[in-house]
Amino acid sequence: MSHSSTQYQSPFPAVPAYEPQPSFDAVPERARWHYRPRHRFWRSRAVRASAVVLVLALCGLVILALVREQTGTEGFLVGLGLALLPVPLLMAAFRWLDRVEPGPWRNLLFSFAWGACAAALVAIVANTFATRWIATATADPASADTLGATVIAPVVEESAKAAAVLLVFVFRRREFTGIVDGVVIAGFTATGFAFTENILYLGNAFGEDQEFGTSGFASVTAATFFVRIVMSPFAHPLFTVLTGVGFGIAAAAARGRRVRRVALPVLGLALAMGMHALWNGSAALGPWGFYAVYGAFMLPALGLLTWLAIWSRQRELRTIAGELPAYASAGWLTPAEPPALSSMRARALARGYAARCFGPAAARAVGEYEAFATSLAFLRHRARRGTVGHDFMAREQELLHHLWQRKEVAGPALTYAARATGRVRTPPPHLDYGGYNPYRF
Repeated sequence: MSHSSTQYQSPFPAVPAYEPQPSFDAVPERARWHYRPRHRFWRSRAVRASAVVLVLALCGLVILALVREQTGTEGFLVGLGLALLPVPLLMAAFRWLDRVEPGPWRNLLFSFAWGACAAALVAIVANTFATRWIATATADPASADTLGATVIAPVVEESAKAAAVLLVFVFRRREFTGIVDGVVIAGFTATGFAFTENILYLGNAFGEDQEFGTSGFASVTAATFFVRIVMSPFAHPLFTVLTGVGFGIAAAAARGRRVRRVALPVLGLALAMGMHALWNGSAALGPWGFYAVYGAFMLPALGLLTWLAIWSRQRELRTIAGELPAYASAGWLTPAEPPALSSMRARALARGYAARCFGPAAARAVGEYEAFATSLAFLRHRARRGTVGHDFMAREQELLHHLWQRKEVAGPALTYAARATGRVRTPPPHLDYGGYNPYRF
């Protein structure tokens, strides 16, 4: 900023002092959301986004043709309808986990599309080729199928899904900051992959039932639906989330720890492959092998990872509560805002209060304010840990700029929410706002 009161000192920058009309050096006057420096044509976001959409669309068309060829049109439609059932639930669960600092939908849609199209295509082609090659080399198709399911498929499928997490980690680094981001990106990728795989399995099961005339609970379709949709819709997300956790811990590591930043994602991928191989190989452990692996490994692993994800989310809220008071002391926030912003209930109350009293535009402004304040807290936390680049000052100014633009709208709503939830005491009458209404323009 241009004013002289802003001084940054090593090893950690001081909070800029608040001014009623601050001047932000790093933010263009017309900035509405995020500052976007100019790039060369081939590095522009539009060109890269178009290339990604084109590649995924081509993969989608190819995988659609392959699955329809194997299942038939009727089997494909039945498989599609049944495979869709768990998708909204899984996506809602991962999105709920990401509510503290929601990642952009473009990253989540890319991850889902990558899993459903690109990763599924790689898996089908590579698994089929490898299994046929092993069957030809060993002249034993039965052992080739077992080896393909327990060794080849876990390596190929988890590597293909991990590619989406890696791409977001590399090209959307600002939006990939910790364990929760890794879990959510990996979860959406695996949900997309499982969706396509379920279409294939359920469509083939329906075709088998049509061929042999079986129906009802004794049908192959019903058995496949029960195992894949009812009992284990979380299987693929559970495997790939291990990779996401590795990338998430690496994202939170200091920039100087290069070994950790490389080794942790590799370790997460290896664990994902191992659990996937154990799951696929459970059928070879006897008639009760599937249930033994399900009860002894899958459910405990699901519980542990669920606890880790929720704990990480709570830690994010504690980070907000710990970092934002410095900005409140400097005058950028009111004293009631950090407690309100560190409570999901208080955030919802603030948006609801603004919507009820002043309309949808005010509610959107409060939501944007909450998002920018959260990003500011995480930015400062990462700077404390040494995981941000040299553009810290510019990014801090950008976020403060957006907070300042919405301050008069969001401040009273968050103060109301903090009082309503008991996170701050209601001030005496002589300290109240005296009827001031910042929503009156």
